[in-house]
Amino acid sequence: MNATKQTIEQLIVEPGKPARLDRRDPAWDGGPEFRHFSHDELKKDAAAVLARSVQALEAAHELLWASDRYGLLIVLQAMDAAGKDGTIRHVMSGVNPQGVDVVSFKQPSAEELGHDFLWRASKALPARGRIAIFNRSHYEDVIAVRVHPEWLDRQHLSPGSDGETFWKQRYESINGFERHIERNGTKIVKLFLHVSKHEQRKRLLARLDHPEKEWKFSATDLAERAHWEEYMHAFEDALTATSTPWAPWYVIPADRKPLMRALAASVIVETVSSLGLSWPEVSKEQRAADVRAREALEAESD
Repeated sequence: MNATKQTIEQLIVEPGKPARLDRRDPAWDGGPEFRHFSHDELKKDAAAVLARSVQALEAAHELLWASDRYGLLIVLQAMDAAGKDGTIRHVMSGVNPQGVDVVSFKQPSAEELGHDFLWRASKALPARGRIAIFNRSHYEDVIAVRVHPEWLDRQHLSPGSDGETFWKQRYESINGFERHIERNGTKIVKLFLHVSKHEQRKRLLARLDHPEKEWKFSATDLAERAHWEEYMHAFEDALTATSTPWAPWYVIPADRKPLMRALAASVIVETVSSLGLSWPEVSKEQRAADVRAREALEAESD
């Protein structure tokens, strides 16, 4: 199996059109051209695609660092147990950890609540040449907070900050923010790991069944699961409103972990490749200095 550009394009939420998550199969097997694979063959081929993408991403990151023109921001959003941590671990396994920052957006601190909702995201943006991964992100403020509007009280907003107009304004703020950073050298890859409710149940039970995984389980996972339909509605609206030409959303089917990781890695590699980066050119002065350095090194005795 190859994660071709055509395959990747099927994952995009086309800007200006509904995300239609109900029409996107979380257990998607890669499309008609791959359905002749058995389960084991699909798993094996997905692992091969991931390995090639990891290798390509390692080279792309080195070029990203050397060119010093762009930073790469990877946004991961999903329901609990969709595979965000595993995706980060597998996809970034070949990248120099010194050039990658993983930021987990949990409950905002008092300092963060004292600023606008995009402040903490802005603080965590990658410098040129670096990669930042947002494990959850500024989108929590139009997804989790929309499901739990009572959390808005902690943000000390002006009276009347609710209703459809309020959420529309937040989407506009996000689009403006992402447009600004994209214009200034931050390339954005937004991945929604689309897991089914059935598969999430299996994974939560697996955490309870295995002592080495039980630490991952939290009672809040079950509490949030009770709001499944509300979350799907919030994701649907957010992805539809914020999938833009400069920062489109990719809906990654997440029920099949090997395929999910392979597709996520392929999207990231394809995005970096689209930047048209090249190795820095050495000036005549630097090249002359390098020649002298070579002569000095070669003249040294062993």
